[in-house]
Amino acid sequence: MSADVTFTADILEQTAARALPALLERSYARYSNFTVAAAVIDDEGRTHYGVNVENAAYPSGTCAEQTAIGAMITAGGSRRIAKVLIAAGSDAVVQPCGACRQRIAEFAAKTCEIVSVQGGAPTARTPFWALLPQAFGPADLD
Repeated sequence: MSADVTFTADILEQTAARALPALLERSYARYSNFTVAAAVIDDEGRTHYGVNVENAAYPSGTCAEQTAIGAMITAGGSRRIAKVLIAAGSDAVVQPCGACRQRIAEFAAKTCEIVSVQGGAPTARTPFWALLPQAFGPADLD
């Protein structure tokens, strides 16, 4: 990866991380009061955002990661996730739930990272495939 590409990726990540705390206010977490905002950065360098949206038929709400992936698909273009950034209203380091891990696996690049965001800054990093090794995915259906 060239220095320019790395520099651009760092700027994309920092910009997304700074945006997430404000997006937490848009979350609809009426039942759990646990707000989450996520950003998916695709392999073309586009950022797609989402927040969790709960439902009275709890737990049939939508996770922030799922909403961000939906935004990526709706936008067209790349369907390959380079990074997923996640911020929680509690400011804790959080990881995707099991269902979101499977959703991310559908589109994750081999080098996909999960990046926790606290106070608008990237903190903990986890290689995605360490969270879901030997995942069932599109290749299993080919």
